[in-house]
Amino acid sequence: MVYEFIIVGFSNFPQHLLPAFFLLFLLMYLFTLLGNLLIMATVRSEHSLHTPMYLFLCALSISEILYTLAITPRLLADLLSTRRTITFVACASQMFFSFTFGFTHSFLLTVMGYDRYVAISHPLWYNVLMSTRTCAHLVSLSWAGGSVMGMMVTLIVFHLTFCGSNEIHHYGCHALSLLKLACGKETSSVTLGVILVCVTVLMGCLFLIILSYVFIVAAILRIPSAEGRHKTFSTCVSHLTVVIVHYSFASVIYLKPKGPHSMDSNTLMATTYTVFTPFLSPIIFSLRNKELKNAIKKTFQRKFNPLSS
Repeated sequence: MVYEFIIVGFSNFPQHLLPAFFLLFLLMYLFTLLGNLLIMATVRSEHSLHTPMYLFLCALSISEILYTLAITPRLLADLLSTRRTITFVACASQMFFSFTFGFTHSFLLTVMGYDRYVAISHPLWYNVLMSTRTCAHLVSLSWAGGSVMGMMVTLIVFHLTFCGSNEIHHYGCHALSLLKLACGKETSSVTLGVILVCVTVLMGCLFLIILSYVFIVAAILRIPSAEGRHKTFSTCVSHLTVVIVHYSFASVIYLKPKGPHSMDSNTLMATTYTVFTPFLSPIIFSLRNKELKNAIKKTFQRKFNPLSS
């Protein structure tokens, strides 16, 4: 019986590369934290941003901070450590939190797509349909849904018996890597079940987002002026870009073709979703959202040059 696991992670890479990986991932992690905290602080301080769209953006920033907190500190510690063991309970906890915040992220992106649909297709009803109470319910449902899905996947994986090898060929307690260590005839069916659950939820959220944008594009095409169409669509660009990035890198994890991939290449590919995607998200929202970008500039001006305000 296995009571602790050894996280192989990047230990198969040349040792002289590990400090470089550590520095790269540390800088990306710190930038992710600071970027999301900056967005939250700006939304809090600017009354013009106290709208449903930016409430959802703050919730998204919180989920990203917690998601990276569940994975990246352990990854950084193992890059410089010679002892890479993790207990059974700690491994289950990491899986639960990473799946919880990962699913919550997808649900919040879906809610943000619905918010853009209501704002563009039904502007006169927007304040009624997206009231503060409704927004709070949508955020709560997203977090609750993420928690339920995280608990479901974790229970499915950890109800199995682990024996024999205890080496996880990943930099964290990744579900598919753990399932390869499980014993019993039902392992293959459980693996298929976990993949189906994850893909179904992700594809379900993506379908709803695409449906929202079908209605959004239809509403934009009815705007007579080209300037009006451009201005309206610009409010969706940052969200749409994050959705594309999120699902592109998620497909690397769950939809990549089976083939003679090495463990090292799989490990590097997995970092695109767990490290690189959260790093890009605050950059995209800060640069592609003109209203938020201007608010950040105003916040910095008040902070560092009070006389200018």
